[in-house]
Amino acid sequence: MNRYRNIEKKLHQFTRKFYTNELIKGGILFFSLGLLYFFFTLFLESFLWLKPAARTLLFWIFIMVETFLIVRFIVIPVFKLIGLRTGISLKESSKIIGNHFPAVADKLLNVLELKEHSNQSDLILASIDQKSQDLQPIPFVKAIDFKKNVRFLKYAIIPILIG
Repeated sequence: MNRYRNIEKKLHQFTRKFYTNELIKGGILFFSLGLLYFFFTLFLESFLWLKPAARTLLFWIFIMVETFLIVRFIVIPVFKLIGLRTGISLKESSKIIGNHFPAVADKLLNVLELKEHSNQSDLILASIDQKSQDLQPIPFVKAIDFKKNVRFLKYAIIPILIG
């Protein structure tokens, strides 16, 4: 069962890296969308010469949009990362890993389903141990690539160029 615990540990490491990746992507999107919306708000105010009531409304809409963006892109991934909110399950993690490592897909999901099986016979425990041993050398955290977040930087460049 020690091998299964190692697999479980590797899945939790994968989950942490998954939400760290989400946080990086969210930070980039929060910065870029927030700055774009800020420039849009300034553009409206400066060209339309709004009255104080309209400025106040524009200000509160800006605050609501920014609050939504920070909750959606920063707070929720942080809560999932530290465990205050439920995130992806081990099965969902195994499916993501399986998409990246096709040879692992069925084995990993099979191990998790066998572990959930209510009556743990010696045969099931031996099967879990054998499949866990086969999965030991596979680095699950390699399924998440932080470099894929570079494609979101183009959204951050737009507001920088405008500013």
